[in-house]
Amino acid sequence: MTDSIPVSLELGAVRAQKKLLREQILARRDALAPVVRSAASREMTQRLLAEPGYIKASAVLAYMSFGTEVDTAAFVTQVLHDGKLLALPRIHKPSQTLRLHRVNRLDELMSGVWGIREPHGEAPAASLDEIDFVLMPGVAFDGRGARLGYGAGYYDRLLAGSPRRAQRVAAAFDVQIVDAVPDDAHDQRLDIIISEDRIIHVADKPSP
Repeated sequence: MTDSIPVSLELGAVRAQKKLLREQILARRDALAPVVRSAASREMTQRLLAEPGYIKASAVLAYMSFGTEVDTAAFVTQVLHDGKLLALPRIHKPSQTLRLHRVNRLDELMSGVWGIREPHGEAPAASLDEIDFVLMPGVAFDGRGARLGYGAGYYDRLLAGSPRRAQRVAAAFDVQIVDAVPDDAHDQRLDIIISEDRIIHVADKPSP
């Protein structure tokens, strides 16, 4: 009889795999020339705005990019221009959660944790159950819709508690798309992954 592997060891192995992959993909992304990142970001913005799920959405949850991420500024600006409700997250470190707020003007944002622009705490609250389209950040992605984040689990916790299933989308440079992302049972998956070279519509979507 073969002994089963303790769950703690399995989780430890997955965490180690995630850490290594995160380091590798961040190095790839950081190595992209600024002009390449800029051109790719413009292409992905156009593809996001052309997605039927975005066009039909009345409320969008997005994020403000930082560092070498895909630049989301043009996308969130267009969300407001299109008259849709725009929600952005605010990091609440004591509870390790994301708190969503409605945003009407980007010049009202402040520099928050890690220098990421986010709403003020006094901005009107937004609820995930009113969101139709979610643009998610991340480090690495695969064709199954698996997503590797930065390691804090903020988005996994946020989406796990959602009472309804908004369409989940990521925009990522092609160098961030890999054959397989190691994931756990609690990791939330995506419906669509958009890069400068391709659009992946995930066939097997997880249950709401």
